[in-house]
Amino acid sequence: MKKKPFGLDIGATTIKLVWLDSGLGGYVFKSSIIAPTPPKGMMSEAPLDEEEMAQAIRKAADDIKIDTRFVNVALAENQVYTKVLEMPVLSEKELRSAIYWEAEQYIPVPLTNITLAWNIFKKPEVNAVNEKMQVLMVGAPTVLINKYQRVVSAAGFTVSAMETEILSAIRALVSGDNFPTTLIINIGSVSTSLAIIRKGIMVFTYSMSIGGAAINRAIASDLGLSDAQAEEYKKAYGFSDKTLGGKIGKATEPILGSILTEVKKSIAFYSQKYKDDSSIRQIILSGGTAKLPGIDVYFANASGIETVTANPWKILSSQQVPKEILDNGPDYSIAVGLAMRDYE
Repeated sequence: MKKKPFGLDIGATTIKLVWLDSGLGGYVFKSSIIAPTPPKGMMSEAPLDEEEMAQAIRKAADDIKIDTRFVNVALAENQVYTKVLEMPVLSEKELRSAIYWEAEQYIPVPLTNITLAWNIFKKPEVNAVNEKMQVLMVGAPTVLINKYQRVVSAAGFTVSAMETEILSAIRALVSGDNFPTTLIINIGSVSTSLAIIRKGIMVFTYSMSIGGAAINRAIASDLGLSDAQAEEYKKAYGFSDKTLGGKIGKATEPILGSILTEVKKSIAFYSQKYKDDSSIRQIILSGGTAKLPGIDVYFANASGIETVTANPWKILSSQQVPKEILDNGPDYSIAVGLAMRDYE
């Protein structure tokens, strides 16, 4: 019998692995780890760098005694094209043609270089008046998919599934159709992804090339620190205007302000599109930056919406997990969602 895959989230600075099992009342935690990403990460095309990445994945899996050969992998959000489409109710054949037309309008590179996938989120009855299908379209560069396949294979594993980071995070953080309308902000090292979930379905997504690394650079530049020192200052003092004379907050304001601008645009889009519906009830902050002191207060005050830090471990049937792992919940959102995938 094929063992269920573990989840693998390859970030720019760290790789996260999560291995789960199912049990009464929820998921059972087996093991997890956060390990450094090799310096070149997934950005290099050199075979030696790919081998170094494969070895890092292999070592991390060995360290937490993963014995399944199968893995679910997240594709970096800033390297794929993702869009939620509203379309008339179509047959499968009609949808296939329509998707390619939409892709030609939205994806700015030749489709011959893209692997295209789509998933129907919502399909009304054919005779439903004024209702439309909601379809997720994802286009990934074929060379990127091939690279992930090579690296994972060199690590000794078989890719069971690939999906985008935000889809994995949503699976881990949103539970059921009755979940309140939510905006997820997933702040990675080099990019930030936004998603609005309504009645359990993603209705909007957007990605920008700003993340935790840009915050570090701003702190390092303003305070005359190294990148490593900036990371430690960020973790220790966060974004409060009451520590270090508010210097950290002032340094990071332009970066957080850029993210906030897109958050406000997303909220305005939702309010305009769903005028008769309930408003966005909460913001969930995910990714390593979400752990920083004061960032939840920043977004809550600026948006007027209750803001909480992601806790993907709420899906576990027992919280008898090391405190360090529970405390690093926001880091694990994507990997947890990937590990949950085959139990759906």
